[in-house]
Amino acid sequence: MDDIVKQAMAKWPNVPACSGWLGLDARGQWWLRDDQAQACGAFNSGQPGAKGNALRHEKLADFIARNYLAEADGRWYFQNGPQRVYVELESAPWIWRLRSTEQGLQLHSHTGQELSVAQVQQVVMDELGRLFLALPQGLGMVHSLDMLDAANALERGDLPEVQEASSALLPAQFGFVLSPEAMQN
Repeated sequence: MDDIVKQAMAKWPNVPACSGWLGLDARGQWWLRDDQAQACGAFNSGQPGAKGNALRHEKLADFIARNYLAEADGRWYFQNGPQRVYVELESAPWIWRLRSTEQGLQLHSHTGQELSVAQVQQVVMDELGRLFLALPQGLGMVHSLDMLDAANALERGDLPEVQEASSALLPAQFGFVLSPEAMQN
């Protein structure tokens, strides 16, 4: 967490949290959800306009990534100074990017964190054909553009054997909340 965020939290300790305003899609893109987007429906509803506007400001996206954390109850949030902004998740709290290189398989998160493939504890595929990797940081979905590298890694034995799971059960099984907003309603 950034020092400036810690200082703001100390200066204003009782700022109420908010939810519904920030989303993370299945490709690792942050979405800003104003009142109009929220009025269109839930982040995952598929309704036109419900996702909001893709965040294109690189420095703001980096700030969010550095201050992206989880509550013990599985709600993921961005600590925005003294305010906790809960994140609506499309698929999982992490989106993993894989690259096969001459040095081997490289893995990093949508927040830019470089990870070791040796940290992968479990590989899960849901009924929709989405591939998830469980690491100590939590469950993340493999980015759709990286499925070929993931398939090759599985064939080489670089990743644990795939287990099947229901997408509806993944949040409870891996301890995360897709919609903190829905929990409040």
